[in-house]
Amino acid sequence: MKKTKYHVLGVMSGTSLDGIDVAECFFEISENQKWNFTIGVSETIEYPTVWKKTLQEAVHYSEEKLTDLNENYTDYLSQIISAFISKHEIKTLDAVCSHGHTILHEPEKGVTLQIGNLPKLASLIKETVVCDFRVQDVKLGGQGAPLVPIGDKLLFPEYDYCLNLGGFANCSFDKNGNRIAYDICPVNIVLNLYAEKLGQPYDEGGKMAASGEIKGRLLDQLNHLNFYNENPPKSLGLEWVQAYVFPILEASKETPRNILRTFVEHIAIQLARQFSEEKKVLITGGGVYNSFLMERLQAIRNLEIVIPSTELIENKEALIFGILGVLKLRNEVNCLASVTGAKENHSSGIVFNI
Repeated sequence: MKKTKYHVLGVMSGTSLDGIDVAECFFEISENQKWNFTIGVSETIEYPTVWKKTLQEAVHYSEEKLTDLNENYTDYLSQIISAFISKHEIKTLDAVCSHGHTILHEPEKGVTLQIGNLPKLASLIKETVVCDFRVQDVKLGGQGAPLVPIGDKLLFPEYDYCLNLGGFANCSFDKNGNRIAYDICPVNIVLNLYAEKLGQPYDEGGKMAASGEIKGRLLDQLNHLNFYNENPPKSLGLEWVQAYVFPILEASKETPRNILRTFVEHIAIQLARQFSEEKKVLITGGGVYNSFLMERLQAIRNLEIVIPSTELIENKEALIFGILGVLKLRNEVNCLASVTGAKENHSSGIVFNI
């Protein structure tokens, strides 16, 4: 008989490089198969400058250098997780469910690499680990992303759409009985870079963007990128941004403020395209704090925007990887073919026992 209650850690490192999110998660499945959750203690551990720089550059590493990086990052991640468990005196975990950090993601080439998912992570932290959720899906012909939609479906069924604004924007929703989900456009992976050019780690509240000007030609170029006309399933990675977005932005010779203003408008337009008027949209992720972006989205499309508690905004992805890990432990589907384009629904991830 399967357990009905689970106590896990969800661990997530996103492409925006804000840090490593670690959240204690409690899940319970009711008799009618409805999942309920609570979030216990949680933290976002910021990356030291040296790690942030390394992770930004790693997409260009050789295979040998990536192997070394994977070893070193797994050691670093184990220290972060162990310190969190010790600090908060966490006992009796069923598992640590970790995404790792994405370095390579080109599913059309059959390639996806999340570092920090080596077997030694389990022995170093002395806990069962569930990790490496994307690889199996890519082998089955899928995009390996997005993985969040199964969690949206199980934990947040009352919303018409679930939208996450992190390094990239992605959304999920039910359509004709299937869960549909895909990446929409870059968000903080671009905005943070141009905020840094102005001496800030990010554009607080979108104030710097609000002080710039929209540059029509640049906006038009961005909105006509081929990706936006492709049908789901589809996903984005840093490689795509470096190949298509940054060259356009740099060639424009515009000031960082004007680029920020234009790119916020671009994001708002691309987000608005996904939603029908007056629908209920749950929005989470760091991009929620960009109030200027929220204003622009609402100005373009009349939506019932729901911004949840700070706890959920900051921990939703870690929470979702927690439930993905629980589903893997139960050998239940945690990856949807309707979302990723894989050959079939499947239970993805690897379990490493101590």
